[in-house]
This record gives sequence, C-alpha cells and structure tokens, in this order.
Amino acid sequence: MPVIIRIDSVIGVTGLSKSSIYAFERAGTFPKRIKLGARAVGWDADEVAEWVKARKASV
Repeated sequence: MPVIIRIDSVIGVTGLSKSSIYAFERAGTFPKRIKLGARAVGWDADEVAEWVKARKASV
C-alpha cells in the first residue's frame, strides 16, 4: 500500500517551495498529485523519493 504524503512533507523532502513543486508538476517533470478529497491532495512518497534520487543522479 503506497504511503501518501502531503505538501509540507514534499517540501521537506525536496527542499523546493510549494510554487516550484506545482510548476514542476505542470511541466510534467514531477510526480502527479493524488486527489484525496474535495480540498486535499497528496503525493506517493515512493514517487517523490525516486524523483529526488533521479535529480541527485543528474547533478
């Protein structure tokens, strides 16, 4: 079962600002958010971790 993390955790893991996360997502270079409810979204923790790992490898 995937672990879903909210925006504050995504910010903590990536070091990015909220607006940067949404901009990367719109550009298709960041994992898509998952709608949790009417006003709540989250991200798959494994997908975010893989994104960070890939960014580290490309530097």
